[in-house]
Amino acid sequence: MTDLVLVRHGETVWHAENRYAGVSEVELSPRGLGQAARLATWASSAGLAAVWSSPLGRALGTAIPCADSAGLRLQVDARLRELDFGDGEGLTSQEMRERFPEAFAAFGIDPVANHLPGGEDPVAAVGRFVACLHDISDIHPEGRVLVVAHATMIRLALCHLLGGPLGDYRRLFPTIGNCALTEIRMIDRRPALLRLNVPVEGIG
Repeated sequence: MTDLVLVRHGETVWHAENRYAGVSEVELSPRGLGQAARLATWASSAGLAAVWSSPLGRALGTAIPCADSAGLRLQVDARLRELDFGDGEGLTSQEMRERFPEAFAAFGIDPVANHLPGGEDPVAAVGRFVACLHDISDIHPEGRVLVVAHATMIRLALCHLLGGPLGDYRRLFPTIGNCALTEIRMIDRRPALLRLNVPVEGIG
């Protein structure tokens, strides 16, 4: 039995304008650094067996303090990176609406069947992300593991693991808070949702 604590990285400097970060490298904001510090405080007494992270800087900036405070070696896997938004990288919704209105309208209807132009296929993306989660569970068959990743991939993974339609990930999970805890228990690769999007301050 493995408990996977899925956490979105801390807030970034693009957060205020709600720009699509995807695989772009974006720094944590001062608020994001504070969120990461609070998560690290939680990690110090959470009984973690391991800390895993996406290789993107905003995830590493969140995960490294957690691994340090828990006395663990950070493990990084490229499969935990965020979805590549292609032509939407770095843009706001309004900017996408102006640059490719038809494609963005289709994305709004079904963001999986009609992913952003030049972007990564969400079906393939959730496949590599969930495969990584299963590998983590196999490596740590007993214990609690912190996995620092990204909002879209966490939402896609929740749909995949819990049996929801992938195309509804934005509706079923409209928001994943920065450094909020979503915990999934894996028993023989069968998932059970223990917590969803809980602020770290609310966890004992």
